[in-house]
This record gives sequence, structure tokens and C-alpha cells, in this order.
Amino acid sequence: MLRKYGRTFHLPQSPGATSDDKILQDASALLAEPEVVITEKMDGENTTIHSGGCHPRSLDARYHPSRDWMKAFAAGISPALAEGERIVGEYLFARHAIAYSALPSYFLGFAWIVDGVIQPWEETLARFGDLGIVSVPALYRGPPSAPVIQETISALDLETQEGFVIRTAREFAEKDMQTLLAKYVRADHVQTEVHWMNAETVKNGLA
Repeated sequence: MLRKYGRTFHLPQSPGATSDDKILQDASALLAEPEVVITEKMDGENTTIHSGGCHPRSLDARYHPSRDWMKAFAAGISPALAEGERIVGEYLFARHAIAYSALPSYFLGFAWIVDGVIQPWEETLARFGDLGIVSVPALYRGPPSAPVIQETISALDLETQEGFVIRTAREFAEKDMQTLLAKYVRADHVQTEVHWMNAETVKNGLA
């Protein structure tokens, strides 16, 4: 059965939240975790690889030629996945609002989910290694705090980075995403009124 990746709430200080977005009103549970991982939020299409293939976050997504690379890549991963095992990541073939010139891959993973449980970050990286998947860039790993979040915000290059995602480093159920995972997105992130799927496809660059 296809399963949609859950919604990631915005941190209270995230300026990129729109009227349709959810805001994490209380970050205390996340800040109380012994260890968190902060990763770069890449500007692509949220995509899940499962034992039967792959799908974008929108389960009823229509065909788009830019997704051909992803389908071929997933075909090499899916046979190694068990039922109930999913790899979620950012698919970066088509340029959206940020142009990338030196990506290590067009698919960068950020979550390994087994039977509804998002696996610990360390084990996730090991699983990615087994499957030949590159992870999204990690910006910080260690104890969380308000100063750590502020330092991460200050270090962003808002011309080339969309923002970041912060999550607990341990395993947690998907139903707890709303308290143990959140994102920060730059202000006015999408600066065109034409959706990328309706515009001419411009490929991002690989390293």
C-alpha cells in the first residue's frame, strides 16, 4: 500500500510558512531530546522509494518526463527493500526555485522508515550506505538548544539554501513527526507564479 510521507511543521521562527502550512507552536519536546540532527532542506520533490517502486508525496501525481530518472533509480533500490520499508528523500533532477550545480546525486535521502517508525539517524546512514543512497547534507548533530537553532539560521546562505530540517537523532513513530521534527524555510522561497511542472524542465547539475 502506498503511504504518504507526513507533513513537516514549521518552527515558530520560520519566515517561509504560508497560510496553508502548519506551525510547531511548542518546540519544547524537540528541544528536550538528548541529540538532534539538523540537515539542509533541499529544494526538490519529496519522493518515497518502496518495495514496489516509487512515488512523489502526492500519490495521484501525473506523469512528468523529469521523473524518468527517479523511476530508473528506484528500480535499482526497490528489490532490496522489504514490505513496510520505505526510503524518503528529495528528488532534485528538475530545478525549482534554487539552482544546484554540483549535486552528488539527483536523489538525496533523509529518512528510513520501517513499519511506521522513522529509524535512528546513525542506522539510517548505514542503510543508505547499503543501498548506495547519498544523504542530504548534515549541518549539525548534537544536543539541541535555542542558540544552536539560531546559529544554524545565521549560517544559512539564503541565496543557495532553502532552509533546514531538525529532528531527533533517535527513532520515533511517524505519528510523532509533529513534535519531534520541524523545518525552517527562507522567506519568499518560491519566487515564481509558474509551478515547476508547468514550466520548461531545467536540469540541476551533478558534481
